[in-house]
Amino acid sequence: MNRRQLADFLRSRRERITPADVGLPGGPRRRTPGLRREEVAQLAYISTEYYARLEQARGPHPSREVLAQLARALRLSDAERDHLHHLAGAPPAPAPGPSREVRQSILDLLQRLPLAAAFVTSATLEVIAWNDLAAALMEDFSAVPRRDRNLVRRAFLGPHPDGRRLYGVSDSHAFARHSVSQLRAAAARYPDDPEVTALIDELLAGSAEFTRLWADHEVAPEPTLRKTFDHPAVGPVTVNCDALDITDRDQRVVVYTATPGSRSDEALRLLSVIGTQRMGVSG
Repeated sequence: MNRRQLADFLRSRRERITPADVGLPGGPRRRTPGLRREEVAQLAYISTEYYARLEQARGPHPSREVLAQLARALRLSDAERDHLHHLAGAPPAPAPGPSREVRQSILDLLQRLPLAAAFVTSATLEVIAWNDLAAALMEDFSAVPRRDRNLVRRAFLGPHPDGRRLYGVSDSHAFARHSVSQLRAAAARYPDDPEVTALIDELLAGSAEFTRLWADHEVAPEPTLRKTFDHPAVGPVTVNCDALDITDRDQRVVVYTATPGSRSDEALRLLSVIGTQRMGVSG
């Protein structure tokens, strides 16, 4: 616990908030900017004496509950809340489970990539957002149950329409290895999330291949930079693969693009026109 840094941080956050920001009356002229100590204590449901001691660098070690109340009272951002926890010697607890909420700016980005198939995956490789071309190249994700949007489950347990594993993609076995390593990392980050645990148990019970790869404990496989989809309507589509991490949400944007002027580029342009209308719904 860094008492002096904690005290300075609390004071700086308190002084930037006005009474109006938190629904308190302004009252008479104030000698210092921001809230008074007693007002922060009131908002955090702790005693004024206890809060004053924290700002004077002589307070006791605050509990996680007190830190959560202070973060709420001081309107701290996620980064500020984490910093508060570290200063208090109580690193923030891990998120209970992988986030499935995609920022609006990322959703807008997907739609601004009309000649690229782009989608967002969660920490467990569930497809949680996509653009029209991704749906046309892979499948109409809106037409299948949420459980079938998980690419790890699809890789090992199916369904595999027409006998094609993972949309007939050329690197299906390499992807399977990669997906296991990603799921292992997610399990380490979210050890108490029941969905993550249930997914792993289901895969171990239903797939000998997954069980074998899980036992290898591989955590950093080489990424695939190029792959080919065997598409039922337009034939083989070879794409370049790029992935952009959204670190604050533990998500990833995956973008598939074809070499300009290539046959695959023409195929993607055709798919952008026909969409999913000629494709049977899988799942």
